[in-house]
Amino acid sequence: MNLYETAWWYLGNIFEYGEQMLPCMLMGVVGFLLLRPFRHKRLQGKGLVSSVPRELALLIFVMFCAGLISLTLFPANLWSYVTDWLIHHQRWAMVWSDRTLSSFYPSWEETMAGAAYLPDILQPFQEIRRATRSMSPWLMFMLLGNIGMFVPLGFFPALLWRGWSWWKAVLLGFFCSCTIEFIQFFIGRSTDIDDVILNTTGALIGFVLYALCRVTLPRLTAKFHCTPKGEVSIWTN
Repeated sequence: MNLYETAWWYLGNIFEYGEQMLPCMLMGVVGFLLLRPFRHKRLQGKGLVSSVPRELALLIFVMFCAGLISLTLFPANLWSYVTDWLIHHQRWAMVWSDRTLSSFYPSWEETMAGAAYLPDILQPFQEIRRATRSMSPWLMFMLLGNIGMFVPLGFFPALLWRGWSWWKAVLLGFFCSCTIEFIQFFIGRSTDIDDVILNTTGALIGFVLYALCRVTLPRLTAKFHCTPKGEVSIWTN
């Protein structure tokens, strides 16, 4: 593939994964709206106000986290079937006619058979080297994707909550990734220590991006923190 075709291929894959995230993202919106009055009551009790930009950023972060859960904590392609119904209603009967929920999950015997590959799974940098040496579009997509999908986990918490530091971003990325990889081992998904390395790197990159924004645009980033009621601005609801 030439550069143009490769770029479109990457965009097509990103769009496809975005579609799979859609159902859980919508559930994230519902959860956000249901909890919003309780959050605001809690903030009022502390004498704080959440601005409109902060609420929008928080909503985006919640939607992203819900979408990330759909891509990582469920069997592969499960949510693509749900998305097919949301976008192409006529395909619902055809899609589910030969599939049941249990068919997406491996049997216990299949899961235990995967334990034989644990020495390879726990050997760091194998998959990273394989991707960078082969420069395979798919392997590079997975490598970059594992970094990119954790960038928001480093960026948004620092943007939304005071006192966030780089080591907190690294710990959040590391523990979230470890949890995901552990669960994926039991649901028939690919599990590898390199994913933890790449995910943690992505969270750190996210914090670095926030730090750059804070240095170059300090007034803008300050609008995404809660403010005391006496400091209400035009951005505050």
